[in-house]
Amino acid sequence: MAASSNSSLSGSSVSSDPEDYQPPIWKSYLYQLQQEAPRPKRITCPQEMESRPKYYGREFHGLISREQADELLAGTEGAYLIRESQRQPGTYTLALRFGGQTLNYRLFYDGKHFVGEKRFESVHDLVTDGLITLYIETKAAEYIAKMTTNPIYQHLGYTSLLRDKITHRLNRTRSEPKKVTFQQDEKILACSQISPSPLSRRTTLKDGPEKHCNYEKIHNFKVHTFRGPHWCEYCANFMWGLIAQGVRCSDCGLNVHKQCSKLVPSDCQPDLRRIKKVFSCDLTTLVKAHNTPRPMVLDMCIREIEHRGLKSEGLYRVSGFTEHIEDVRLSFDRDGEKADISANIYPDINIIAGALKLYLRDLPIPVITYDVYSRFIQAAKITDPDSRLEAVHDGLLQLPPAHYETLRYLMTHLKRVTMYEKDNYMNSENLGIVFGPTLMRPPDLNTLTTLNDMRYQKLIVQLLIEHEDILF
Repeated sequence: MAASSNSSLSGSSVSSDPEDYQPPIWKSYLYQLQQEAPRPKRITCPQEMESRPKYYGREFHGLISREQADELLAGTEGAYLIRESQRQPGTYTLALRFGGQTLNYRLFYDGKHFVGEKRFESVHDLVTDGLITLYIETKAAEYIAKMTTNPIYQHLGYTSLLRDKITHRLNRTRSEPKKVTFQQDEKILACSQISPSPLSRRTTLKDGPEKHCNYEKIHNFKVHTFRGPHWCEYCANFMWGLIAQGVRCSDCGLNVHKQCSKLVPSDCQPDLRRIKKVFSCDLTTLVKAHNTPRPMVLDMCIREIEHRGLKSEGLYRVSGFTEHIEDVRLSFDRDGEKADISANIYPDINIIAGALKLYLRDLPIPVITYDVYSRFIQAAKITDPDSRLEAVHDGLLQLPPAHYETLRYLMTHLKRVTMYEKDNYMNSENLGIVFGPTLMRPPDLNTLTTLNDMRYQKLIVQLLIEHEDILF
């Protein structure tokens, strides 16, 4: 294997300043191998075959044996034909000459041709891609196995030098970090010689160095067909093949080999240009894209409600007009943080409250995520109040950071709503009934499970509101 044909990485030329970032030198070895791969050569049948399926061409040779196919392909690297299987009539086999031998693959068609995961418009494209893959994996098996051992992603500090200088922008706009920690109330300690549980005492907010909106986010990789040559942005090697050569993150646009995608850190920085809408967008994806601690919808709606709606009777229980709530959704999807939800446009505060509930209900992953749903339901079933709060607190610690912060901010707001109960008639129990099914949904979406869990969902939200100063 000609290792010398690889371009080297010049790490010394890369500055730690994003403004001075220079793209890496892509490795050319696998690209050269693809250029050297055998070209497909169709072996046509000299006579018209009446049994030929309409989606095959003259490469179809009818009902012939493996030995006959081998004779027809002998001596021509890249030669191929299609035959009907003698062992299983009505099924078809692609016979392909590679490496001095004839390889046989069961061939399928469902509107496209395929022998494995990849689907092709034509048999010719399928064979072209197959020959490239066979040639590269034969010639460079050892190289491929080791190509992730020295990735540019780490070698060049690529994780901190994101494309389009995203990191530089974030560093300029990031606010001073804050951390929420528990601090014991001295009065309570004086009442007991036994050190109380963290959840049986008052808490206060205390500044610290870690709590900020730089949340971790996994990449949302999907199989992608690249037009023209493309190189992996993790290992710097060429992504070979005709179609589906690798995967692309649909949130930030990172392009990598499928095998490299398993090694990429959870450092996705979504690109606003790729976020098509605000509603129904993954919560962490949205806050990462906007570099905010919480979704803008939550902040803007709560700000508007607290400005002019805390005394509104039946707040969050009374529904606004559906078409007006839909208008608010469209406004956020179209204008983002520039959406106008002021009283001049929507004088009925129930429209804003309804839009907030709709946003939370439409999240693809609920605020209280599917992963911890059962943990919260089990916590609600505990009869001892202190143990129940401890279990709820443990569940909160399992939430993704963006979900935790969203829930914390919402509960603080709902606690303020209950302070105006004499005017709005909304206590923590009423709000629990409204927000329970909105904030937490069972993973299996079973109707019976949902009905059985509703009282526990209500109780969880009620506890979160009543004890928000202790739980968060």
